[in-house]
Amino acid sequence: MTYALTATVDRPFDDVIADVRAALSEQGFGIITEIDMSETLRTKIGVEIDRQVILGACSPSHAHRALQADPSVGLLLPCNVVVRSTDGGTVVEMIDPQTMVALTGRPAMQEVADDVGARLGAALTAVSTR
Repeated sequence: MTYALTATVDRPFDDVIADVRAALSEQGFGIITEIDMSETLRTKIGVEIDRQVILGACSPSHAHRALQADPSVGLLLPCNVVVRSTDGGTVVEMIDPQTMVALTGRPAMQEVADDVGARLGAALTAVSTR
């Protein structure tokens, strides 16, 4: 089972993360959490990794619908978006909302996952073509 929507772009990390934020906003998502993994690992355990940031993207109306279908789906919220630097470019990965359907087994989750997936896919396309 795949669990990510992924694109690799040939642009600097800072430009891509700005584009990701803008593209998510255009699709109705706000960023409610942000974890700088490279900074966290450096300060907590002295390990150096390539730049990597995890953004917690949330669309409150979609989150509400998902929680109505299954209150425990909060374990899978917000939608995590990872931007990371690699030798091959800047990678953008977004959780595939179909994971919620697969893990919960709730048919009511399908409509929410389809809508969120379309929005995340549109955001990923926008980042890839900027």
